[in-house]
Amino acid sequence: MIGIDVGGANLKVVDHQGVHIHYCPLWEGAPVTSLLNHYVTSPDEPAAVVMSGELADCFENRMEGISFIVDEVKKAFPHARFYGVDGLFHDIAVPQLAAANWLASADFLRNEYPDAVLLDIGSTTADIIPLTRFESLLGLSDLRRLQKGYLIYTGLLRGNVATLLRSVKLDGVNTPVSSEYFATSADAHLVLGHIAPSQYTCDTPDKKEKTRAASLRRLARVVCADPEEIGYNGAHQIAEQFWEKQRTLISNQVKCIAAESAARRVIVGGIGAALLSHELGGIDLTGELGAVADALPACSVREVAGRGEYF
Repeated sequence: MIGIDVGGANLKVVDHQGVHIHYCPLWEGAPVTSLLNHYVTSPDEPAAVVMSGELADCFENRMEGISFIVDEVKKAFPHARFYGVDGLFHDIAVPQLAAANWLASADFLRNEYPDAVLLDIGSTTADIIPLTRFESLLGLSDLRRLQKGYLIYTGLLRGNVATLLRSVKLDGVNTPVSSEYFATSADAHLVLGHIAPSQYTCDTPDKKEKTRAASLRRLARVVCADPEEIGYNGAHQIAEQFWEKQRTLISNQVKCIAAESAARRVIVGGIGAALLSHELGGIDLTGELGAVADALPACSVREVAGRGEYF
């Protein structure tokens, strides 16, 4: 059994050899089938699949995206089945498949952590999922999750720094920021030492190198400057203030959802698990699950399918 998570920017695969993550931007015509063909070991191999890439703006609507993803996966795995927000597996493209990856994670973890809130912090988003209320999660769209505070569009790699910052303090001077796409959250986290250059897997805004010096240059441009003008210390201050805003936003919302759902603990998965579990005093699922915690939905849909309840 193979587990697959087709996101808008990343394709994640979990099989008997471990976890495999590919930067795979659907809006650039990424070769989904070609990448998946590397994991086919037999024509009848079963695959359990979740998705969130149907929202990519290359598609006219979500149903077009769902159909595209189902078709691409089935070219590699003809017997693939797809997990939906109804908690069931489907053979064909149906609306329930839209953005069901987070629910697969909840379905997998709810028995072992029935008293917890799950934070899955990835490259683009933070999913906050009260496992104490699994039945109430069925059928929730991303729109409803945004409205309920279960989904925050900020992650460790992708996303414009200016989406969280409106101004920064540079040596005590309040400085508005540009809304241009000059720097990503990956630039801030690379500068702060939260990720290594090899973990900067998304494109850079300027299509240039993924080094600390290059990230500092991109961060300086957020205030329409060069490092020579504000100093590397000034660019570092921008990174620090971005992280302060980001961690406060995520931490406060996790605590709010935990209180609302009567959860007694927090568990954290995704590429930001170590960082955010430390901030929240939560359990880092990497220690519980190993490297597959970085691809939690792909791991989860594989495990849920392996139970044999719906597959």
